[in-house]
Amino acid sequence: QVHMVESGGGLVQAGDSLTLSCAADELTAANIAMGWFRQAPGKEREFVGCISWSGRTTAYADSVKGRFTISRDGARTTMFLRMNNLKPEDTAVYYCAATARTPLDATPSRGDEYRYWGRGTQVTVSS
Repeated sequence: QVHMVESGGGLVQAGDSLTLSCAADELTAANIAMGWFRQAPGKEREFVGCISWSGRTTAYADSVKGRFTISRDGARTTMFLRMNNLKPEDTAVYYCAATARTPLDATPSRGDEYRYWGRGTQVTVSS
């Protein structure tokens, strides 16, 4: 069983930057993509971005493209979400997730493609 733990959330002002981390405990299998999702109050969970097992490919939602960057450490067990120029509409609980085995450069964007989920970390952006 893989446990995903997010950290780094908090309260920031519009225009600020924040970096979230996601540690995947017991992630020993290969070909695991990792992704970020978020859920704002009263809204459905939405895809934010993801990174392939290889690290060569990433994918982002249009709403965050150019502002958010996902990276992965060398061991491929920790993922980061660098968020720049934050906006009030970025306020949400952010969840990290990991897939089961996927193709090397896959960047899945659907929630049902992910097997393991963290409990989330709150990001609040004030105007």
